[in-house]
Amino acid sequence: MKETLGAAVASDPSDDLLLSRADVSKFKNPLKQIVCVEMLQEGFHRSYSELFFLLTCDQNRRAAAKPGSALSLQTPLEEQQDKLETMRRHLSRAEQAERTSSWTVACEQCLFLGGFFSSVEDLWISLHFYHSCAEREHGGRSRPATEARVCLSEVYLQTGDVEQARQQAERCIQQVEEGGWLDSDGRPLRLRGRMVLWRIYSRMADSLLDAEDYNEALTLLHRGYSMAAASEDKQVEAEAAYRLGLTNQRAGDHNTAKHFFNMCMKIFGTLEDADGLGKSYKAMAKSLERYTHTHTHTHTHTHTHSFLLFLFLCVSASSCLL
Repeated sequence: MKETLGAAVASDPSDDLLLSRADVSKFKNPLKQIVCVEMLQEGFHRSYSELFFLLTCDQNRRAAAKPGSALSLQTPLEEQQDKLETMRRHLSRAEQAERTSSWTVACEQCLFLGGFFSSVEDLWISLHFYHSCAEREHGGRSRPATEARVCLSEVYLQTGDVEQARQQAERCIQQVEEGGWLDSDGRPLRLRGRMVLWRIYSRMADSLLDAEDYNEALTLLHRGYSMAAASEDKQVEAEAAYRLGLTNQRAGDHNTAKHFFNMCMKIFGTLEDADGLGKSYKAMAKSLERYTHTHTHTHTHTHTHSFLLFLFLCVSASSCLL
């Protein structure tokens, strides 16, 4: 009789029959059962319950999907070994950390899982883990929990739930003021939160502009510009100023539009962004032209001359950057 399984396998293929009962059961049982049993055997009962809950949710979602739909054709979560093993490992680590009151460590495990499930078909799982991280009774205002807030806002924005995205981003900004934290990639959470808020306010303004509600749209875009300016990203600040210029132009306020176009032209010029300058010049020329048409006739020739001179300067400046 062979003393070890390794020796048996190495000496004679027929000795594979000497596999232990536990090993045989692994081949007989579904992958889901293997992972769940391991968690229970290791004493991680809460982790098991959470994993089982997610597997049940996946089954229910697929059962409710229309035949032939993208969701119905996806590989069931319970058949994806890498995802099951990753959840087992990090949920167990989180539960172990909670037993020793290591709340930040527990949050970090959930934050990791939220980022792990980043593909479009897994965003519902990502949201589950980010919420689990951000809304914990203990550790809910820690660095990873605050990062989970901004991650939630980004995922909600991706899925089109702009109001939820706004709520999460604003809560992130409130929490991040309490500490100068960096996110998992070393970026200041404070700046990342402001960046996503600019995108959210811009998205919210879109629907208002479609309804020609310029006052409310401009209010949101001004908030967005404040966030963009505070993000310390000059490219984003220039884009926010350009967006304000376009919206004021659309609302018929060409003086204010010119003010914001001047702002973004200065920034684009400093950045040597020829494309940004080009679109800013074009927008400025449009406001100058419309201002000329709506102004008193006594100043028509003066403004027409200014308009033509501006176009000449635009072309000259653009050529210098190319």
